[in-house]
Amino acid sequence: QVQLVESGGGLVQPGGSLRLSCATTINMFSVRIMGWYRQAPGKQRELVARLDSLGNTDYATSVKGRFTISRDSAKSTMYLEMNSLKPEDTAVYYCNAQTIMTDYWGEGTLVTVSS
Repeated sequence: QVQLVESGGGLVQPGGSLRLSCATTINMFSVRIMGWYRQAPGKQRELVARLDSLGNTDYATSVKGRFTISRDSAKSTMYLEMNSLKPEDTAVYYCNAQTIMTDYWGEGTLVTVSS
């Protein structure tokens, strides 16, 4: 059974940092695009960052220069390094993997930015 499991969320003060991880059982060579999405209370889910099989990245304007997406294929794990966090970054963060056949989603990890 394919699984995506996020970890690394928590409570952090404004200006702080967190690193999210997404461990997967998917064969990484079958993944075309992996990404992080987030959903804040009362809002729609939105793309945060994504990384394709060629190493190209794409970031939401609101996180450019603060967040970095990466992956370690040997460990079948994707990361999201988040720096200079703001209260508006508070959301549930979801991991996504797109293969030729389908999309896979994790269950999410909560990030709360508050003093």
